[in-house]
Amino acid sequence: MNLKVNRRSFLDTSVSSVAGLGALCSRSAAAQEETKTVTGTTKVVLVKTEDRKKGVAEIMRLLEVPSPKGRKVLIKPNFNTADPAPGSTHNDTLRQLILEVRKSGAGGITIGERSGPPPTKRIMEEKGIFELAKELGVGVINYEELAEGDWVHLNPAGNHWQSGFYIPKVVSEADYIVSTCCLKTHQYGGIFSMSLKLAVGLTPKRLMRELHGNREHMRRMIAEINVGYKPQFIVLDGIEAFVDGGPSEGKRVAANVFLGGTDRVAVDAVGVALLKELGSTPAIMDKKVFEQEQIQRAVELGLGVSSPERIELVTAEEASRAYAEKIKARLAQG
Repeated sequence: MNLKVNRRSFLDTSVSSVAGLGALCSRSAAAQEETKTVTGTTKVVLVKTEDRKKGVAEIMRLLEVPSPKGRKVLIKPNFNTADPAPGSTHNDTLRQLILEVRKSGAGGITIGERSGPPPTKRIMEEKGIFELAKELGVGVINYEELAEGDWVHLNPAGNHWQSGFYIPKVVSEADYIVSTCCLKTHQYGGIFSMSLKLAVGLTPKRLMRELHGNREHMRRMIAEINVGYKPQFIVLDGIEAFVDGGPSEGKRVAANVFLGGTDRVAVDAVGVALLKELGSTPAIMDKKVFEQEQIQRAVELGLGVSSPERIELVTAEEASRAYAEKIKARLAQG
């Protein structure tokens, strides 16, 4: 059963395009200013585990996130294709995340995504997302099926897109967003695909030729999409990782780790450090973490912490603590 939910039924009230864009810009500016003025650290939870249910549950237990109680929650997974994790979000991770958010009192939960190159509906069918949604009583939005008026156009000064980019209004106006990503490299110019790269699935498919055709600025363009929204928290599933290839298929290794955080830059920085620890491509190994262009541009935009020293790794037991020390060392080395 296709449980598609349109924007009107997802939102409590509708707003005009102008008002929505104004609110979006205000939230983005406020979020950026807040990030720029923070002098302390941001927490990234690290859980060493082979169990996805435990990984998600521990992230939710240890990570200090805004309460979703009574709020409509929009979950952004990684459904670029239907390939097995880390090619796409594992259904066990998505299921447990839905259960944990619901247990925290969410007033409604919706999964939203745009896949590609294959059609989004086909990817969701192959992954059994409509059946999962029906079972758990959550909504599904296929961004590929949105009408022209259901998009917000953004063209901030200094961006590297020809005429700016678009994100769904349902995302720009969402009450509470949760992102869940994978741990992997990206062989088509992204270098790595984690929480910042998730934003590509929020843009219309017609913009993908421009993105992938701009090899010089592609990583910066990826970061720039993130100006359009802010997740309340991120869960990264690193049970398995691609250390080469990706995003759909690649050299697979068992990393047996989960990460969680409220800062996309920090989560991706720790993720890149994890890839360094596992042994990855020259593009990962030969460049310092905060010199990666996705991260570098995101820092310029005020989307997260600006250095490894601002990242505090939080763990709960000895195996996780021991592994976290290795990752701290990788971050410190760059």
